[in-house]
Amino acid sequence: MSRLPAVFANAKRDARKLLIPYVTAGDPNPAATVPIMHVLVEAGADILEIGVPFSDPMADGPVIQAACERALAQGASLRVILDLIKTFRQTNSRTPVVLMGYLNPVEAMGYPRFADMAAAAGVDAVLLVDLTPEESADLEPLLRAKGLDSVYLVAPTTTKIRLQEILTHASGYLYYVSLKGVTGADRLDIASVEQKVGHIRRQTQLPIAVGFGIRDAESAARVAGIADAVIVGSALVSLIGQEGHDLNSAIRKISGLLATMRQALDAA
Repeated sequence: MSRLPAVFANAKRDARKLLIPYVTAGDPNPAATVPIMHVLVEAGADILEIGVPFSDPMADGPVIQAACERALAQGASLRVILDLIKTFRQTNSRTPVVLMGYLNPVEAMGYPRFADMAAAAGVDAVLLVDLTPEESADLEPLLRAKGLDSVYLVAPTTTKIRLQEILTHASGYLYYVSLKGVTGADRLDIASVEQKVGHIRRQTQLPIAVGFGIRDAESAARVAGIADAVIVGSALVSLIGQEGHDLNSAIRKISGLLATMRQALDAA
């Protein structure tokens, strides 16, 4: 069963905003992924979004595209990543893990096998950027049967009709994309985000996590005033890329950035 409902319920009870970091699995190499996951939790992460590298990450900007290229060059396949999550679960059975990526690697593995392996590895939810609600009929029931949630993106351009379609399929939480464009963009408009999130809240009881454009403690705190959870991705992935294969330096930097965000969310 997914760990997400309990984590969000406890946060609501405690009036606490959740922090969700994203990193690309296998970047800079597969051996680094599990240590990075543990460091993120130690620095204040409540939920982990683990990216599955793909050769054509159409929704991602240059930072995450480069991370995907590095990870793929090191052999970070979907099967390898599920094994890494299973290793993480040997010492962390509490923190929810959301597998985020694109449909192609899942189709290549086969839906039934993917659902079985993801559940066995300890995944809690799946977010496939290019899987539309209309095309989810073959995969979603398999995930649900294994206790996995299906997380969907909602964009600033999502229409009322489209939102209703998404809400009939979504579980766990909604990922609201705070701005138009790809990951790593830097045009955060808090007033616009607040208006859109307010509209979504009137349509659903699902928690709302906001991502894109969150780069530091200040932007994290501003979004925390609106959302149930704050997602940070490119800012962390950029630090990993800058450090190359100096894992210790990368860990220090991403830990420091996430810790400042955690402090800002707790103080907001």
